Amino acid sequence: MGKWLNAADVLKNNAYLHPDKMGAKDLGRSLTFKEWNDRANRLANALLGLGLKPGDRFAAIAYNCVEWMEMYAAAVKGGLTIIPLLFRLTPAEYQYICEHGEAKAFIVAKEFVEGVDSIRDQLPIPRANYLFFGGEKVPEGYQHYERVIDRGSPKEPGIEVEDEAPWTITYTSGTTGKPKGVVRSHRSFIANNWVQVANMGFTSDDVALLVMPLSHINSIFFSWTFTWIGAGVCIYNRASFDPEHFIKTMQDEQVTFTSLVPTHYVLMLDLPDQVKAKYDMSHMRKLLCSSAPVRKETKLQAMDYWKGAGLYEGYGTTETDGITLLRPHEQLKKLRTIGKEMYGVERIRLLDEDGNEVPEGEVGEICVRTPAMFTEYLKDPEKTAEAFRFGRYFQTGDMAFRDEDGYYVLVDRKADMIITGGENVYPSEIEQLLASHPKVKEVAVVGVPDRKWGEAIKAVVVPVEGVEPSKELEQEIIDYCRGTIAGYKRPKSVDFIRAEDMPRTTTGKIMRRGIREWYKEEKKSPGIFHKSCEIENEFA
Repeated sequence: MGKWLNAADVLKNNAYLHPDKMGAKDLGRSLTFKEWNDRANRLANALLGLGLKPGDRFAAIAYNCVEWMEMYAAAVKGGLTIIPLLFRLTPAEYQYICEHGEAKAFIVAKEFVEGVDSIRDQLPIPRANYLFFGGEKVPEGYQHYERVIDRGSPKEPGIEVEDEAPWTITYTSGTTGKPKGVVRSHRSFIANNWVQVANMGFTSDDVALLVMPLSHINSIFFSWTFTWIGAGVCIYNRASFDPEHFIKTMQDEQVTFTSLVPTHYVLMLDLPDQVKAKYDMSHMRKLLCSSAPVRKETKLQAMDYWKGAGLYEGYGTTETDGITLLRPHEQLKKLRTIGKEMYGVERIRLLDEDGNEVPEGEVGEICVRTPAMFTEYLKDPEKTAEAFRFGRYFQTGDMAFRDEDGYYVLVDRKADMIITGGENVYPSEIEQLLASHPKVKEVAVVGVPDRKWGEAIKAVVVPVEGVEPSKELEQEIIDYCRGTIAGYKRPKSVDFIRAEDMPRTTTGKIMRRGIREWYKEEKKSPGIFHKSCEIENEFA
């Protein structure tokens, strides 16, 4: 019987075909395919030795590092499911995800030990199943990751993993404040590999430089697409993005491909010309920009600096992977669009509220069927069914129309989602928190245009009677979010408004679209009686 090669099979084959070739590395450590395969085997066997069984789940949290590639490989080799946690989350969010995902072990980098320890007593994880890496001194209550690997057998675990078995559960922000666990099978990753190679033309000679978090579906997908074809993956593992250092890394590692969000491109292209001119970019072949709209000036500057590289713009979701692609020769012809369907993706259906296709040129919700579709939302059959309300087509929640040439134009996000620096944020989560502040009567949160982040989070607040708006109150409201929600979700600024001037629907519900229009047109609403001073608060 035929069988698709999953990630464990691919890594094993690469260790045989290209034993001495670089398979995965970060800025401090490099692994050949053989070394990577051996360590993945050891980690898989060690996790099984801790009492985990095929089908069990383990969680991991770290900044970008090559250990992520070992953990993903160990998961599939052991028939396990990995739950990667975004490093920007708070301990309260770790707790919810580990409890909801029923993690049986937790691999923790040194930067996150303090946060994990603060909620450890509430986690349903056996005391012996906490692994630590990133330093020599092992914190109390942890086993050292390297010592655990040393104890594991280098032999293949020999566990047969079905294509439909889950490999990853990535948690995405929920519109009701609780994140949803997006379950992805091995089959979905295999399908993604085919789609990406068919559309982007990657080969075994390519080298990818990954800067997006390795807990983010973008980097997970591209890292394994490159592994699948025997190409090398370099992980940018600085805690913060250094634009000049990133360009230097492109040069030093002879990188041919990278996937970034517009913020990264803006930061690099804003470097002085004499700085950018120091580095040789002739090896770059392909650039991808995704997760947020790209401004025309940014595209033009990118195409000028990376002259030999084709610029692609992609659109997709955590649940579906890539859906559309705007190709290099289309960048200036179709500036406002997100391109057409990728090869291998079924024609998009644009549906109205009743599930009927809208006429050409009219706005409808993007509903898709792709070969790399997710399986379900973990433990949430209602949300899963709701996402497939119109049969086998996933409802993205994004609104768009198809132009006369078949290109798609995004119009709005149905659920008012904000994309800031490439991360998805749902306003309701922030609104629920801010509404509990004693000086806040009403609040609406929207994304406003921002050159650096694409969208910046702004809170529009109606203060309680007797409270006077001020810069101090603005900072107090921003600080109120610290320690409760991740830094990238915190408002970057606050405007104050009278209750009677808040845009509302006929039923009295706050209308975020009306608020966004004020900032979209760069006009100050007559209702705003204290304009933000644009207080800077960190993105991370």
